[in-house]
Amino acid sequence: MPDIPISYPGRFAPGFALAYADAAGAALQVSSATPLPVAVISGGSTGSVPPALSGSSAVAITAGPFAPLAGRPLVLALSGSWTGTVKLLRSTDGGITRLPLSLGGTPYASFATNICEPVWEENEAGATFYLQLTPASGTILYRLAQ
Repeated sequence: MPDIPISYPGRFAPGFALAYADAAGAALQVSSATPLPVAVISGGSTGSVPPALSGSSAVAITAGPFAPLAGRPLVLALSGSWTGTVKLLRSTDGGITRLPLSLGGTPYASFATNICEPVWEENEAGATFYLQLTPASGTILYRLAQ
């Protein structure tokens, strides 16, 4: 089969433009003056990933605080041979008030079995997290990290 050059019928390049809504809802075309609004989540100038909150407990305790970097998921690992509950609590006032998480008005991030999964993504700088461990029997091994 011979090589046949491919050519466009016209001498132009079709163009397209990306746009996004500004605060007032008007369309802004992406340009060097109005770049796409994105966030850097690699740690950037805010520092490195915080050390994990980890340990074990056979008695009821509240472990923490864990101060995550904003914009990155929190991963919770629970292991061991235990019964009881573990709840993830959030604070925005330095731990004075610790509230359980909810989603759509329904309790969220309450666990009664071993897990290893992303449980939350925080976007507010300064928020801290705690684990409320309430073992009925056995020992809970926990690790909250990013």
